[in-house]
Amino acid sequence: MRNSKRIGALALVWAAATTTPVAFAQPTAEDLGRLEYEGNCASCHGMTGKGDGRLKGLLTKAPSDLTTLSRRYGGAFPNQMVWEIIDGRTEVGAHGARDMPVWGQVFRRQALQYPGMANQPEWYVRGRIVALLDYLARIQTK
Repeated sequence: MRNSKRIGALALVWAAATTTPVAFAQPTAEDLGRLEYEGNCASCHGMTGKGDGRLKGLLTKAPSDLTTLSRRYGGAFPNQMVWEIIDGRTEVGAHGARDMPVWGQVFRRQALQYPGMANQPEWYVRGRIVALLDYLARIQTK
């Protein structure tokens, strides 16, 4: 009798754990952008995006304040320009040599590690950049 109660209790716990939405919670699109930023950008640009990351002192030029992009570009977030800088397809000529990693290449290499993405790495790259752009647009100062 004791074992049957224990098995019943374990079955109830297992059922609750496997059917509860919290057990399978997926990050929201907002979270994905923030996580992308924190994992790849914050070490230089800082947790708040103001260019004060922990690696700032090791760089030859200070990282940009990413919270003022909209203000610096006429009040609208410059999606295409920022996309091209992140992806590495556009150099920031006035800033001299590129210190920032070419994230498009990094993301493409990472896509090849996933069987479902190896045939179409651009979708993987685009998803990560879109999430990042969404986050950057949301941290703009007014």
